[in-house]
Amino acid sequence: MISLSTASASARCVSRARASGGPPKDRKECLAVLRRAVELGVNLIDTAESYGPHVSEELIAEALHPYPADLVIATKGGLDRPGPDQWVPDGRPERLRAELEGSLRRLRLQRIDLWQLHRIDPKVSEEDQFGAIQEFRREGKIRHVGLSEVTVEQIERARRHFPVVSVQNRYNLADREWEPVLDHCERERIGFIPWFPLQVGKLAEGHGPLARIAKAHKAAPAQIALAWLLRCSPVMLPIPGTSKVKHLEENVAGAAIKLSDAEYEEIAGAE
Repeated sequence: MISLSTASASARCVSRARASGGPPKDRKECLAVLRRAVELGVNLIDTAESYGPHVSEELIAEALHPYPADLVIATKGGLDRPGPDQWVPDGRPERLRAELEGSLRRLRLQRIDLWQLHRIDPKVSEEDQFGAIQEFRREGKIRHVGLSEVTVEQIERARRHFPVVSVQNRYNLADREWEPVLDHCERERIGFIPWFPLQVGKLAEGHGPLARIAKAHKAAPAQIALAWLLRCSPVMLPIPGTSKVKHLEENVAGAAIKLSDAEYEEIAGAE
């Protein structure tokens, strides 16, 4: 397993660029978020070629290059962004290579420490996609490989070609569809990187356990949701996104909250 577990929290940077496409409305604030994240001890920043597209990687390099020795920049390829709210898998080996080369250039790196396949393209054979990634590792252009939105079976097929050190699937208090994948990752010591981690849905409303426990800790429900995720599993590496320094600081503070066994179980049982 890649040694990312020292992170007290992880930040998916420039979430605004990812959501809307194009450059962020407040470039200065986005750069400040990145620099403040490193100051707060965040040592994993997750991005992707398609966020912007390209904008997120360019901002990371502008804000942080040359990078601190303990900072891991994780990026992704294999999911194109032809327009707003449009996401198209493209796992052709030549496209994956072009994306990787672009990421290396924009991030000003000789090697990506963690490169993740954003989606397995159903139109391209897995053998071709995994074989291309295997070649990237042989060439020294990527160090570790992760996958995103995958099943246990897909993880195991990929492991025939290369070690899988991380899996990035949607997971949060309100949506635990991928819990069997989390369980598999824990057994196999694979980092689990939940995207959309702070979604709590209706659990934060009224006088339910999440709202009550948040009040007891003088915290926001999203901070309790983050603390709950971190307690779920030793391989859990949440990546809450933000484009504001204040929100980043709230996320990091949430990562420091310690839930009691009773609080954890009560939140886990809430629906």
